[in-house]
Amino acid sequence: GIVGVFGYGGGVIGRYCDQPERFPGVAHFHTVRVAQPSGLYYKADYLEKLCDLWDTRGSGLTNMHGSTGDIIWLGTTTPQLEEIFYELTHTFNQDLGGSGSNLRTPACCLGMPRCEFACYDTQLMCHTLTNEYQDMLHRPQFPYKFKFKFDGCPNGCVASIARSDFSVIGTWKDDIKIDQAAVKAYVGGELKPNAGAHASRDWGKFDIQKEVIDLCPTKCMRYEGGKLTIDTKECYRCMHCINVMPRALHVGDERGASILVGAKAPILDGAQMSSLLIPFIPAEEPFDEIKEVIEGIWDWWMEEGKNRERLGETIKRLGFQKLLDVTGITPVAQHVKEPRSNPYIFWKEDEVPGGWTRDINEYRKLHQR
Repeated sequence: GIVGVFGYGGGVIGRYCDQPERFPGVAHFHTVRVAQPSGLYYKADYLEKLCDLWDTRGSGLTNMHGSTGDIIWLGTTTPQLEEIFYELTHTFNQDLGGSGSNLRTPACCLGMPRCEFACYDTQLMCHTLTNEYQDMLHRPQFPYKFKFKFDGCPNGCVASIARSDFSVIGTWKDDIKIDQAAVKAYVGGELKPNAGAHASRDWGKFDIQKEVIDLCPTKCMRYEGGKLTIDTKECYRCMHCINVMPRALHVGDERGASILVGAKAPILDGAQMSSLLIPFIPAEEPFDEIKEVIEGIWDWWMEEGKNRERLGETIKRLGFQKLLDVTGITPVAQHVKEPRSNPYIFWKEDEVPGGWTRDINEYRKLHQR
């Protein structure tokens, strides 16, 4: 970039005024990205020290936090950059975040310390992978930016499915746990739906059919004879029912994560959500299986991606099946959005009996309409 600190290719975004003689106070106005702690947990005295440093060596303007998650310090001069960096790393044991064509600072939700629905330790995974991939974070080597975001459950408090190239979203494989007595308490009005979040006005009596059953996207729920049943194999795990009746329903015990790839804001081809790559993967330390997927994607993307092309755009250009090939992931039904209209998966010649040179007329004799 235009400016930076010694040894780092990212973390500082150069800002200069076009008319410094008219506006000398903002002749330099560089932005510094500071890596945030996992889950954005701070102690008050630590925040005060960060603010004191920025008041001394910068403009005092901050953005807590940027879209990626970093602490954003807005406005300092070139001579102050190394001084700020030294103070951060030596006094505060803090590092710069990512900027440029590199791994952006990973971000996660509050996770297990504050949320009963977290299906894996988002803070631990975020912290571990941040340390593991420091070189990718500070020394740009990608076609364009690459973002990790870690959501502990499908509620998606860091919106990973919409904003990150690599989304890790907590999920579970077994049944949603049902407390039938609590279900009856919600129906009877003894418990407030949505944990009382909408209690500021009278919405009328809770209607489980209207507010839960009919809003299930896969229609996998039934409430008959005072008993709630859920067909697990049809459940999307959208968590709407759990959010409405948190005392009655809870995530299952066989927990892990789904991996989705390719989300981005409008750059070349417009905004897009991430696509499901792995429906379920264990999410336990040291996260070796997840690292293997990450590094396979990076090897391919760095080789095939065009300049300023996000991962999602490379997938869109070369095909999702190519991504499955390079990562060694076996195609599954979840990789197909709509059967026969836009399938990602195509047969290869060695997978077809007789290959492409077979006698099609002879073949059709065996499969007549």
